Amino acid sequence: MGFSVIIYVGDIMLSIKNLSVKVEEKNVLNNFNLDIEDGSIHVIMGPNGVGKSTLSRVIMGDNNYKVTNGEILFNGEDIKNMSVDARSRLGIFLAMQYPLEIDGVSNQDFLRTAISSHEGKRVGLYDFIKRCEAASEDLKMDKNLIHRSLNVGFSGGEKKKNEVLQLKLLKPSFIILDELDSGLDVDSLKIVATNIAKYKKDNPNTSILIITHLSKILDYIKPDYVHVVANGKIIATGDYSLSQEIEKNGYSEYLAKSNIILEDKNNE
Repeated sequence: MGFSVIIYVGDIMLSIKNLSVKVEEKNVLNNFNLDIEDGSIHVIMGPNGVGKSTLSRVIMGDNNYKVTNGEILFNGEDIKNMSVDARSRLGIFLAMQYPLEIDGVSNQDFLRTAISSHEGKRVGLYDFIKRCEAASEDLKMDKNLIHRSLNVGFSGGEKKKNEVLQLKLLKPSFIILDELDSGLDVDSLKIVATNIAKYKKDNPNTSILIITHLSKILDYIKPDYVHVVANGKIIATGDYSLSQEIEKNGYSEYLAKSNIILEDKNNE
């Protein structure tokens, strides 16, 4: 067990170099390295508490996570000190594991404002409604959700569909899916995953980073690379078959074979 040799054939969209991160004075990522090329799909897998979700939040610019060392380059530009909205306008999108609820802000107003910010002009109501209806239909969403407060009272499946609705409307070039499969039943997982796969097919240069501890979502979105994380860094890289091995045998057996002993777990 160990690292595969990765030969990149395209330009690097996201490059993370020697990244170390603290949360509440606890080291979570330790000299973490990862390159993601244009149009590729990478998966980060690992047991709970090893830093998977931390990675997604740091890429997106969450101020609760302190970067103590390293670089985050997006299309060659250092984004480490950029705001969340600036990163979003560059084309980075995070589908969150636990989407925020904002009472008093309608889903419609939130989405229309976000699209207008990305496109640099106010999107007309008619144009917005047309886009929303088409995307909502693809996701089999209740049309009334667009008029309700953002994620307030939404089921787990509705929240995840709403994240993918945002993705389809904002059209990012780099997508991070943080535990998108958590809280979804089989039918909802199929709907959201096939919509993302369709988006990727229609936008082949889009890169995707999938963060998960299960491999079911990979039945619909086939990865180019699978990385296993432990102790705050990538300890092995492989292809889709690596996720299948872990799904079959579990992390404990895989780590034991790799002679990896987990350090005390930190919150992700």
